[in-house]
Amino acid sequence: MFQWSKKVVKSVTFNPDIADESLLAQVENYLEAQPDKTFSDLCKEALWKVLCVPESVQPASNTASITTVEQKIGEMQRQMAGFEERFFMRESHRLEAMESQMLQLTQQVAKLAVILNQQPLTYIPPDSVSVAQGIPEHKSEPQELDPVISRIGQFLDDF
Repeated sequence: MFQWSKKVVKSVTFNPDIADESLLAQVENYLEAQPDKTFSDLCKEALWKVLCVPESVQPASNTASITTVEQKIGEMQRQMAGFEERFFMRESHRLEAMESQMLQLTQQVAKLAVILNQQPLTYIPPDSVSVAQGIPEHKSEPQELDPVISRIGQFLDDF
């Protein structure tokens, strides 16, 4: 059986033909986009895939787990942003509805004030109201005023 030393270095040779130069350019672009990975990491990942080794047997790389965590964080941030947007839209709609209702109530109160100011106030003396079964009712027949009260009322008006 072949014995490996603790650290084995293998080299990869890129020939000056178009295929190898194209592959080398792709490797360089990939590594520039992912600065946390090395050429060694990239080669190992490619070998694992090419050799069809199940992921359960593959060693967990720090960069892969960091990338996974970063992806999960990014997804959670997107979900949170979506939630905030929906929440603020709903609250904004509720606020607009409340403002509309307040405006309608203000207009109704203004109309009532106008109506009340247009109608003369009438005073109904307490003796003209009778209580029948706990419900006040106005008497329909006019009452005659006492002549003494009429004369005293004139003095009160002058007073």
